[in-house]
Amino acid sequence: MVCYALYPWKRSNLIGPPWLTKYEKARIIGARALQLALGAPPLIDLSKIKTIDPIIIAEEELRRGLLPITIRRRLPDGRVQLIPLSQLLKYRRLE
Repeated sequence: MVCYALYPWKRSNLIGPPWLTKYEKARIIGARALQLALGAPPLIDLSKIKTIDPIIIAEEELRRGLLPITIRRRLPDGRVQLIPLSQLLKYRRLE
């Protein structure tokens, strides 16, 4: 029996883990860093982090949960699930 108090994501029917995988994180940071390098406005105040490196800025935006991104997870049978990034940032992977 699953204790839903310890694992609240077990109630939902998520494809994959309820947290952001390292591959999804790398893809998000890379895509956002490219946008920043091509001139997109940053979503954070750059005077507080004191860098202009797009990768560092993208990591900080992701850490603060400011990115309006939806993750698409697919299964081999063709099923697809769209998950808001904010939902995946609620849970941290136990390491």
